[in-house]
Amino acid sequence: MNIIAKIEKEQLKPDIADFNVGDTVKVHCRVVEGGKERVQIFAGIVIGRRGHGVNAAFTVRKISYGEGVERGFPLHTPRIAKIEVTHKGKVRRAKLNYLRQRVGKRATLVKSLEQN
Repeated sequence: MNIIAKIEKEQLKPDIADFNVGDTVKVHCRVVEGGKERVQIFAGIVIGRRGHGVNAAFTVRKISYGEGVERGFPLHTPRIAKIEVTHKGKVRRAKLNYLRQRVGKRATLVKSLEQN
């Protein structure tokens, strides 16, 4: 094993929740304001994942006050305290970019895995 692979393996987080595109998640982010640190929750639908290993990232989209908000997160960053999966979704696409054109409640509709 070369040196770079060994260093990257040390940087991986061992306790990542198992989630996929279409799932509704709550991402607990550590936010530093001044000298204080707090946890802020960003909840929404995972519309894409990319990369692998240390370079893995995912994008979460939510509707806030009628406006769509997207935020990208590196998967193995220490800024993420934890990732909670609230609903498992069943989708047929790797990227859910079509949700960007939807308005209102339709923008959050993804089939639930329990419905089949």
